[in-house]
Formats: sequence, structure tokens, C-alpha cells
Amino acid sequence: MCVMEMSHRSKVFQQIVDEAEADLRDLMGIPDNYKVLFIQGGATLQFAAVPWNLMKNGKAVYVETGAWSKKAIAEAKKYGEVIVAASSKDKNYSYIPDCSDLDIPEDADYVYICENETIHGVTWNKLPNTKGHVLVSDQSSMFLSKPCNVSDYGMIYAGVQKNVGPAGVVFAIIRKDALGKVSRYIPTMLDYRTHIDKESMFNTPPVFSIFVMNETLKWVKDMGGVAAIHKLDVEKAGILYKEIDRNALFTGTAAVEDRSIMNVCFVMAPGYEALQDEFLSFAKGQGMVGLKGHRSVGGFRASIYNACTKEDVLALTACMKEFESMKK
Repeated sequence: MCVMEMSHRSKVFQQIVDEAEADLRDLMGIPDNYKVLFIQGGATLQFAAVPWNLMKNGKAVYVETGAWSKKAIAEAKKYGEVIVAASSKDKNYSYIPDCSDLDIPEDADYVYICENETIHGVTWNKLPNTKGHVLVSDQSSMFLSKPCNVSDYGMIYAGVQKNVGPAGVVFAIIRKDALGKVSRYIPTMLDYRTHIDKESMFNTPPVFSIFVMNETLKWVKDMGGVAAIHKLDVEKAGILYKEIDRNALFTGTAAVEDRSIMNVCFVMAPGYEALQDEFLSFAKGQGMVGLKGHRSVGGFRASIYNACTKEDVLALTACMKEFESMKK
């Protein structure tokens, strides 16, 4: 039988889940006082689940750095007071604001960030100073792309569909003492304690997604672990950013110090804007697809997740060089 035919209550599938959790704990060095959950609903469902579970005093601090943190803020406002302590909206989310001295009320329940913004191509290289408050991070688009000290967070969650497997399952890594403090009613499926009590088996899990995730985690270990993956990711991003900075036809959109190593966003340089569609067509002819930027920002976006090879990136830079030689 394949994994989609067997019972999710079988010993065989339970072994798959147990292996996945063990490998994840090993790769990230997850302490024993953190629970690891595999749950459904995508990362977007966590926009609601986080305030439902953690807003004891009905107040939380969010940092707005792009489209996904903006969506999380809008959702959290339905459940309590949201204080946007810092924002990069003034420059179209092209940088990460200084969060070394945020104005955080004593009774704030947590501080929330989206650690990598896919649409605007920015990432956090230094975590905010939460002044003792619980830090919640959406790591969906950069999960396992660099070493992470889990103890710096109260909760990390991530949709697996960028670096770990197909869509359908979310990692939730939660410090035990962060839960059980709210008195409000929490819908059963949104209550993290439900999934803790049933060891991620409250209802039928996305078995195929978990199976592929388990295999991918083993691949990460075979590659040398997160540190080795990070070294390769930095090299790939460096190659592409170097070409963007060199090439007269293109220009990057994110502040250099905050550039994402997962999502490289760029546009046509001033004076060459009319060539955007032509470049997309030219790139497609050379096998480069999916380069069009998100509809809200335009331009181009090259998502170079863990599975993307150095050779893939070199093929893209060669395409950019050839296009430049044709147009200059």
C-alpha cells in the first residue's frame, strides 16, 4: 500500500509521523519544553489561531513588514487590540524597521513578526527586542533555510510548501507555558491544546504531505543539516543579487541589508521599464518560468527555495546577461 491507502491510525503511519518529528527536533535543536504539531489549514489559519490561543489580555504587538504581516494584523484585530509598533509601509515594505527598542505595553500578550516576506523580498536578520514578551514568528517561506535558536521564540509556525513538502500541513512549534492562559472559548480545531492532546491526530491528517515532509527532512540531514543548506542558500542568493546589481537593465527593490535569500525581488531599471514583458517572454523561451512579481508589486521575483540548485540560479543570470547584450 502507498501512504494514501493505509490507515492514518496504523503503526506504519505513526512511525512516519514520529520520524518526522524526531528529525525536525534534531535539525532545529528543539528543546523538550516545546511541542511540535503538524496541523492543517495552512499558515493563513494561524493568523486567527495565534490570537485565539495567546491573547490573554486582549492585546498584542505586531510589526508590519509586508503583505503577510499586514494580513495577520487585519485578522488579529478581530480578536483584540493590535498595536503596530513598527512598520516599513512608508517605503513600500522594502526594508525591516529598527526593532531594538519597540514601545511594548507591559500587558501585551505577545510580539508577532513574519520573518520573511515573499512578496516584497525582505527578511529579518536580527530578531526584535521583545523586552521579555513572547515572540511569535511566521517562518513559512524561510523555514529550514538558516539556523534558528528555537528558545528565542514562544512560537514558530510555517506552512511546509516552500522548503519542506507539498501544501497541506503546517509546523507549529510552541513553548508549553505559552498556552492555557486564555479563558475565552476557542473553536476545537483552532485550539492548539486539541492537537497537543491528540498528538496531531485529532482528525485525519494530510498523510501524503506528512510523508513527503518526512522524506524531505531526511534529505536536509543528508545535505549536512540546516547550516549546510544555509551556506548554499546564501551562495545562490549572492550570485543572483550580484548580477542584479551589475546588470544595467535591472535593479533590486529591497534594502541591501534586508534582502531575502529565498525571494529575490527586482524590477527593470529606470529607463528600461517598457522591457518588462519582453524580458518575461525572453526568459520563458529559455525555460525560466514563474518570474513575474506578485500582482501587488509588479516587476520580477525569483524564489530560490532550498530545492533550487546553484545551476538553476546560474542559468537565470546567464539569461539576464544575454538579454542585456541584446538591448544595450
